[in-house]
Amino acid sequence: MAVYQLPTGTYETRAVFAFKGGSFGDKRAFAATAVLVRHPQGDLLIDAGFGADIAAHVNAQPRFARAPYKTTSTVSAQLDAAGYDRSRLRGVLLTHAHWDHVSGLDQLELPIWINEAELRYAAGARDGRVFQTVSKGHEIHHYEFDGKPYLGFSSSYDVYGDGSVVVALAGGHTTGSVIVFVTLPTSKRYAFIGDLSWQLEGVTQLAERPFLMRRMADSDEGQVRDGLRRMASLASLMQVVPSHDLGSYDGIPLLAAR
Repeated sequence: MAVYQLPTGTYETRAVFAFKGGSFGDKRAFAATAVLVRHPQGDLLIDAGFGADIAAHVNAQPRFARAPYKTTSTVSAQLDAAGYDRSRLRGVLLTHAHWDHVSGLDQLELPIWINEAELRYAAGARDGRVFQTVSKGHEIHHYEFDGKPYLGFSSSYDVYGDGSVVVALAGGHTTGSVIVFVTLPTSKRYAFIGDLSWQLEGVTQLAERPFLMRRMADSDEGQVRDGLRRMASLASLMQVVPSHDLGSYDGIPLLAAR
C-alpha cells in the first residue's frame, strides 16, 4: 500500500471566511488536490481535483463564490506523466460532490464511488450542477454503510475488508459527505476529512466556519460541529487532511513522473 498526492491547483480565499477567528489579511491558497491510494486489491482516487474544463466549472458558481484560481496539471495528466497503469484503478471515491472535488472527472473515465445520500444531494442541490455535468457517462458505483460505528462515527464502510481504507459517514457539510480513513502497513494513519473543515484550524482549534459561511455551505451545522469534535480527539493518532489545507498534505509524496 501507498498514498500519493496529486495537486491540481489552488484558489484564493481569506482566513476570515474559512474559520472563526481567521484574519481578513491572511490570504489562503485552498488546495484542489486528489489522493491516490495504492492497494493490492486495486487502487482508488479520493476526489478528482480540477479538470480540463475548470474555467466553466468556476463560472457555474454564483458570482460571489468565484475565487481567483491557479491550475497545475490535472489528475489525468499526472497519471500519464508517471506512466501509471490505469487498469489498476477501481474508481474515484468522492468525499462529497461539490465542484472543486469533482471537476477532474471530466478527464477520468472511471466509476464514481458515492453513497446514495450524497447522490441524492448532488442530483437536487444547486451545488451539484458541476457533478451533474461531469458525471455523465460514468458508471456510478453505489456503496452503503453497514451501520458499524468507526472511531466515534455512527456508520462506516470497509472498502477492502481489511481495515486499511474505511469510509465513515460524517454528513453535515453535505448530506452524504464522508471521511476516508487510510491505514498503511507501516501503521501510518490518515484521515481525509473532505470539507468537514476547510483548514486545519477547524480541527486543531475547533474553529468552525463563520456564521454566514456555515449557513451557505453546510446542510447541518450541528453535525459538522460534532464531526470536528470527534476529529479533534483523533488528531494525535493520525494525520488529518482537510481537502483544502495545503500544509496538511505535508509528507505525502507526489506521484513521480516517469
